[in-house]
Amino acid sequence: MNNDNRGNTTSKVTSPLPDREGPGVGQRRVVIELQNVKRYFQVGSETVKALRGVSFKIYEGEFVTIQGTSGSGKSTLLNQLGCLDTPTSGEYFLDGVSVRTMSKIQRAHLRNQKIGFVFQNYNLLPKTTAVENVELPLMYNSKFSAKERREAAIKALQSVGLGDRLEHKSNQMSGGQMQRVAIARALVNNPAVLLADEATGNLDTRTSFEMLVLFQELYRKGHTIIFVTHNPEIAEYSSRNINLRDGKIREDTINTNIKSAAEALAQLPAPQDD
Repeated sequence: MNNDNRGNTTSKVTSPLPDREGPGVGQRRVVIELQNVKRYFQVGSETVKALRGVSFKIYEGEFVTIQGTSGSGKSTLLNQLGCLDTPTSGEYFLDGVSVRTMSKIQRAHLRNQKIGFVFQNYNLLPKTTAVENVELPLMYNSKFSAKERREAAIKALQSVGLGDRLEHKSNQMSGGQMQRVAIARALVNNPAVLLADEATGNLDTRTSFEMLVLFQELYRKGHTIIFVTHNPEIAEYSSRNINLRDGKIREDTINTNIKSAAEALAQLPAPQDD
């Protein structure tokens, strides 16, 4: 095991994408740290042990996939990382802040400041423009005026390639465009971590690779990304993979040969009209 206690299994030496920006992992701060996190639920007379002592660190600028089949504890772990729930025991630190003893209101405030969520179903407001959707997280931030909110939303949409779709509503966009709006919304508050839950699950193959291209671009720019998925292929495009089974980490490895999503996209057959 490496001395940096990266996880509770063996890790390998890192080899990031060749044009990766920023310092090496060893020089970055710890954004997320779980220390022996357990989460038990009482279902009737039975105690369900969803997480059975999970420990790992995620460093600033990593692109981490968390995999697991149904019943592995993946969803429970996602709720912990997203500050939607707290551990039965153990500690969770988000950007240096202890989460376990926080109230729901405190966690909601921390969540809004530190985490950008990207969901499988986009979770956009219908009949609302792309700009208005992206502005939403800033509505709870008193530091932003209405003008500043709009400027930040436009900048975020431009960063995901939607500068020409600012006033389009959800029903005027494709699935890929709606997911780009969702990613822009997740980025607009400059969060410590981008947390994606099956972010390509509702997309066709081509659009899924387009999203992976975007996630790799964000990774190159230094964003910290956690991509929760049941699809093992996604791990080939991330810098690190954590595999859960029966509430425990069974594997935590660094990807020494990160595939290029752009190259994979270029190799797909040209789209054809039915």
